[in-house]
Amino acid sequence: MTQAPGNFDLVLDLIRREVDSGRLPTAVFGVATSQGIQVLEAFGSTGRRPIVTDDTFLLFSASKPLVALTALRLVEQGKLALRTALSEALPQFGVARIGDEVSLWHLLTHTAGIVEATVTPETSVREQLLTAPQMFRAGEYALYCNVAFEGIAALVEFAAGGSFHDHLVNDLNALTGVGGLTYDPTVEVVPVAGLDRVLFDVQRFRDLKHPAGALNARAEDLLSLGSMLLRGDRSLVHPTTLAAMLTPQTAGIPRLLPDPLHIGPGTGQEWGMVWNMRMGSPTLLEQRLYGHGGLSGCQWWMYPDHDACFVLLTGLMNPLDVGVDLDNVHNAFTTCLSPAGALDAPPEEVPA
Repeated sequence: MTQAPGNFDLVLDLIRREVDSGRLPTAVFGVATSQGIQVLEAFGSTGRRPIVTDDTFLLFSASKPLVALTALRLVEQGKLALRTALSEALPQFGVARIGDEVSLWHLLTHTAGIVEATVTPETSVREQLLTAPQMFRAGEYALYCNVAFEGIAALVEFAAGGSFHDHLVNDLNALTGVGGLTYDPTVEVVPVAGLDRVLFDVQRFRDLKHPAGALNARAEDLLSLGSMLLRGDRSLVHPTTLAAMLTPQTAGIPRLLPDPLHIGPGTGQEWGMVWNMRMGSPTLLEQRLYGHGGLSGCQWWMYPDHDACFVLLTGLMNPLDVGVDLDNVHNAFTTCLSPAGALDAPPEEVPA
């Protein structure tokens, strides 16, 4: 294991305190640069054994960018287009939306205008998508929408053939450093606390293999992907594709849900193509970042100006509700970083 320039004790001590206090039940925290994984530590215990760094967690919405990357890899190959209509893959979808086509772009930017009552429908997620009412014309508003990711899944199947879940897992697990991604609902994951504070059945969510968040992963998987993004590794996506994903897409579009990620008021969020950018956030010391969080506190964020990313995997539903402010992790991480451009030299080896 190598150690990044700079000292990450501040953020590691913060996470350790949250776990030791009992407010955060478990955690795995890691840092990567364009040169690879630099820091990876585990905290807490499941009650049966200590958490280890290669434990698997349910990502919830922190997995959404992986769905987007899977779709954009097909766009790069010319098998999909941002303007491809969902009705091309699912002719039954939107038959009442006369002159109002929902495209891949709308699905990637939370502007499709699809209503969802729950993330655990009694039917399949595909059936929920096909019967979902329309709230507004595509592109008229931005409304954070989970069932829209079933639309992305349908377009991936339309373009690539076979199962969406198999395609994403096989496609991304073939990349260097990745190998633990799975939608298998029987895979053992680190237990999630605070289930009494959510209004849905998490096991049902997993059994549905909901594309918006039922993906399971290790910290190493996200750190390896983050390292590829930071170095512009074309084996994941072309830098031009990433730049397009990071171009603000919802500026000027009225938003119906300002805080879908439960990270607090006034967070200055802007949506790219799935990526969440918190430019203008009054609660962050460094605002030049992109990534995504999940309902259980899982976080995956890239700081391209500093050639660094961090992953926090944990299992606490709606952390802010019980006083765990994950922006504190962002700010502690930021103050541990070396100045921009200081990470160009190869890191030194740390003795085992």
